[in-house]
Amino acid sequence: MRTVVVATHNHKKSTELQRVIAAEGLQAEVLGLDELPAYPEPAETETSFEGNALIKARAAAGITGYLAVADDSGLAVDLLNGMPGVRSARWSGPDASDADNLNLLLRQLADTDEEQRTARFVCAMALVAPDGREWVVRGEMLGRLVLQPRGSNGFGYDPMFVANGQSRTNAELTPAEKDAISHRGKAVRSMLPLLREVLRETAG
Repeated sequence: MRTVVVATHNHKKSTELQRVIAAEGLQAEVLGLDELPAYPEPAETETSFEGNALIKARAAAGITGYLAVADDSGLAVDLLNGMPGVRSARWSGPDASDADNLNLLLRQLADTDEEQRTARFVCAMALVAPDGREWVVRGEMLGRLVLQPRGSNGFGYDPMFVANGQSRTNAELTPAEKDAISHRGKAVRSMLPLLREVLRETAG
């Protein structure tokens, strides 16, 4: 079985990625960064989700010698001109917790109407092979934000995001329900044909 590194220390994100990959029947051992020896990780200096995903995947592939998958994802709020965007995880500061970021966004959207709170989750996912080949795909989930966070599943901004066609927040959905419609689930499913092909080549 071939090894694929998921270049993240975010356990919930790593678990979500592994779950979606496994559900699609991919025959590979999937490891998060916490399951590998530590290495100096590059700063996420790009201004696009795609650029930051490539930075992380290139580093993981180059250092570990394995196929590497990395994603950069975040929330783009229309009323905030697409912010927090690539700064979603650090919206309230470099050491921000999910609760810190959520509370800041709630304060920024106070006194807004529901129709104004349209937003999307974006996920850019990069696959980098040790030989230097690179691929990037993108997935989006459209929806709206609520000012009363609900649910205990998911992470990040999930408790205040309601996807189009849903009445529950992402944090109220089951993992399977969220995977079926999420930006990350869409990106993983777009990436899988590429990943299968590369794994087939490396196994040959």
